[in-house]
Amino acid sequence: MDSNIVLTGSCLCGSVRVTAHPGNNHVDACHCVMCRKWGGGPFFSTGCGDAVNFEGADNITTFSSSEWAERGFCQQCGTHLFYRLKRENHYAIPVGLFDRGTEWKLTDQIFIDQKPSFYSLAEKTSNLTGEEVFAQYSKNDER
Repeated sequence: MDSNIVLTGSCLCGSVRVTAHPGNNHVDACHCVMCRKWGGGPFFSTGCGDAVNFEGADNITTFSSSEWAERGFCQQCGTHLFYRLKRENHYAIPVGLFDRGTEWKLTDQIFIDQKPSFYSLAEKTSNLTGEEVFAQYSKNDER
């Protein structure tokens, strides 16, 4: 995928449309308990920083799932729209929202220590435990 590409997509009912610039074709899988509870399985997303625009934003409801992050969904159909780091305004957008997506590549898995044993992903990826993820964010805070 061209790193300058702008992708578009929508929720199930079309009340919310998203335009985003992911910057690359990388997909992250989060296996944390909250993401699995939220979506019934791993959260497959692409990081878009703040390069995201929503049409129909009045149809978006957010849930503050932690001190540092919130999750957004369509209040009409319930589609998961984003996971957002509050302080950095960094959006992780579910790759399934985008109208096209055949060029994605799974590159990273986080909270691998919370992944249940009933599934596995065959791709060779970077794998971080929850502790390693939080340590990485702590390093970023020191900069």
